[in-house]
Amino acid sequence: MNSMEMRADHRQTQTLSPRLQHAVRLLQMSSLDFALIVRDALGKNPFLESEDGDDGDPSAYLGALDSGGLEAADAGLERLGSESAIGDSEASDGSSTSSTDSDDDGGNDRDLWAADGSAGTRKAEDGELSALDMMAVETSLNTHLHGQLNVLTLPGRDLALAHAIVESLDDDGYLRTPLEELVEMVELEPPVSLEEMKIALRRVQALEPAGVAACSVSECLLLQLPSIICPEVRGLAERIISHHLPLLASRDVAGMARSTGECAARIEEVCDRIRRLDPRPGWRYSSAQVAYVVPDVIVKKIRGQWVCQLNPAIVPKVRLNQVYAQLFQRHRTPANAEMGEHLNEAKWTLRNVEQRFSTILDVAEAIVKRQRNFLEYGAMAMKPLGLKEIAEEVGIHESTVSRVTNNKYMATPIGVFELKFFFSRAMISANGSACSGTAIRGLIKDIIEVERPDDPLSDAEITRQLGQQGLIVARRTVTKYRQMLRIEAVDRRRRHAA
Repeated sequence: MNSMEMRADHRQTQTLSPRLQHAVRLLQMSSLDFALIVRDALGKNPFLESEDGDDGDPSAYLGALDSGGLEAADAGLERLGSESAIGDSEASDGSSTSSTDSDDDGGNDRDLWAADGSAGTRKAEDGELSALDMMAVETSLNTHLHGQLNVLTLPGRDLALAHAIVESLDDDGYLRTPLEELVEMVELEPPVSLEEMKIALRRVQALEPAGVAACSVSECLLLQLPSIICPEVRGLAERIISHHLPLLASRDVAGMARSTGECAARIEEVCDRIRRLDPRPGWRYSSAQVAYVVPDVIVKKIRGQWVCQLNPAIVPKVRLNQVYAQLFQRHRTPANAEMGEHLNEAKWTLRNVEQRFSTILDVAEAIVKRQRNFLEYGAMAMKPLGLKEIAEEVGIHESTVSRVTNNKYMATPIGVFELKFFFSRAMISANGSACSGTAIRGLIKDIIEVERPDDPLSDAEITRQLGQQGLIVARRTVTKYRQMLRIEAVDRRRRHAA
């Protein structure tokens, strides 16, 4: 018979606590995302305050501590507890001081800014339109499509399916999600069938702008062909887009003429008409805002030495509210254990901020120490560098170096670079010396820049020239580096020169 028994088994395993896992995720974030996390904690945690300015007046609490007034300290602690709550007491108190202390000017300003379009056009005191009314309102692609769907007389089920497709479009206006996955995501009774989703897709594709909700570039262009009035041109354009799209992308007019049996002049005319179509119909409704890269580290040359410093703009200006912390420590009881968790969370946040940016600065200094020749002489002087070398220099794990260099940027006199840019594997030359991939890419760029426009160099010829300089590089590696430099192939360079 089988017997049941209990046995103790001792093992040593390495595990990450939830807080440590959270710290690892924060370290991998960009500084802008990390600043948003800290700002969110600043708004929720009463023990954190901004160094720029305080919302409250802590001098009252400090005076209470100095005078030893127990009643004032208790009042301060009671207010501290109320600030950590959601704010129900303020909402339920009909005699809030905020409604009585506001002056007339402030009330008018709030009314002006809180006004919506349904209240009519707001005007300033002198009768002129306010600055808010003069601002252009941006309309997103989803809003534009939802507005068209809402004026259609569709059953509720069909309208819900069309709205689901609109919400799945990307910024280009394409539907990248397969319809099979959308069928599983939409929860309706009875369950949605694939045929219903296809009908909803055709409804969305019939909306403006033309070409929206396409699943590929060819489909997007085909949806815009009805705008071509001439049936002969439209038919030839449909043949080219459906069967010869790679030749169209490479501007191979002769190849399309041979494949279609049309003359080159006719093909050129149709291709010119196709180029007037919009392959990204969603861009005209995209936001005009540009997301600029904010460097985390600034590198300058001071008295002949390269010096690294953190960018003050990305370091959150947050500190621990000592007055609140002292009040809580004096009146700490088991009843307010939640406030103790807030205090520990505030201390952990400050420690995480300090450790994060000190690690970033240490890694940046170690990188600059090894790549100073790159800063002095350019890409040709870049040295091979691995994560292990920086990890040993700073005294951290390689995975930590990888997280620190992710989405972090360094501003130098020759440009802004991601920290990962300075890492590359070593490639051994003919004389046994090591060369980085960045240096080889720079050399390939220099070779292509001095080539004859009417006789450009192929990747094989570039490989031979590199071999003559002692760099043994495979042709496929040259092709990969050329594509990373966004340089076209030899055929396209020759065609553009012609």
